[in-house]
Amino acid sequence: MYWEVTAPHHAPHFHAYYQDDVAVYSFNPVELIAGSLPRRQRRLVEASAELHEAELRDDWDRLQAGRTPVPIEPLS
Repeated sequence: MYWEVTAPHHAPHFHAYYQDDVAVYSFNPVELIAGSLPRRQRRLVEASAELHEAELRDDWDRLQAGRTPVPIEPLS
């Protein structure tokens, strides 16, 4: 997640990247809203987002307040 000064955001979301693929997900509920990822990566991103939903929300709120997001640990 990162702040894009020139792009107003109304719905909480995050971007996931894998090689040349990009996907945009909403959270609460975790849902693909744009782009695509290979099936395996899509499932990993969705599982991680469900496990870290509260942290995603906190980071979204931090970004909206103009603060830096806190890193979220990846799935191991």
